[in-house]
Amino acid sequence: MKTLDNTTIFITGGSRGIGRAVALRCAQAGANIVIAAKSVEPHPKLGGSIYTVAEEIRQLGAQVLPLQVDVRDALELTQAIDQAAEHFGGLDVLINNAGAIHLGNIQHTDLKKYDLIQSINHRATFIAAKAAIPYLKQSAQAHIISFAPPINLSAHWLGLYGPYALSKYGMTLLTLGLAEELKADGICCNTLWPATLINTAAVSENIGTEAAQHMSRKPDIMADAVYNLITGACGHITGQSLLDEQTLNLAGITDLADYACSPEHADRLAKDLFIN
Repeated sequence: MKTLDNTTIFITGGSRGIGRAVALRCAQAGANIVIAAKSVEPHPKLGGSIYTVAEEIRQLGAQVLPLQVDVRDALELTQAIDQAAEHFGGLDVLINNAGAIHLGNIQHTDLKKYDLIQSINHRATFIAAKAAIPYLKQSAQAHIISFAPPINLSAHWLGLYGPYALSKYGMTLLTLGLAEELKADGICCNTLWPATLINTAAVSENIGTEAAQHMSRKPDIMADAVYNLITGACGHITGQSLLDEQTLNLAGITDLADYACSPEHADRLAKDLFIN
């Protein structure tokens, strides 16, 4: 197994779901983990907090810094990145995982919800990247990964979820722009998105536990995709909008059946949003 010893990974929104899975996977490989999220108490329905994940990471023998951060607050987020770099002596990977979802069209989206998804999704990506760049420039294996989809201008998706699409495509555009801006500095910048639904508490809450079990993959597939991307197992990649299964294929992993929550339904998984 390739090691992430002596690397520091800053994950926004890593208290549950995919963020937690990524944190644990990288911790297993020896990385220092910074969990930057709002939750200091487990959510009554979704569970998880920065402290519960921090304890899981410690049990793996890795170093962790849990920080309560509202990514909408530019000062809080910037100071958290500064604190993380000071605490661990640098920063190697920024993962923009924090996100807010809203499945509604323009007519069914009020301004408060619109502002929320824009500020948590693409605005926080901008703030975090801008704060992290000076530290990433000093790293020999710097990477920015944003959990955002390939830009799909299908009228179907735009008509259904225009405001949410804007917020996530904004993350994609910023990340691809960073790839070009920072290529001379050796900083890889890519987006990563699940090809299928991922069985998180939030997904189960929206579509039902049984449906999620039958139609989804485990968060581990995203965690393994991140791991292979930042360790270089996929090769030197920057400026790409990647899917989880595509990333694993590049690393030579082609049998993805074990990632299905229900292996007997592995050939009937539901595609994620914005994937045709």
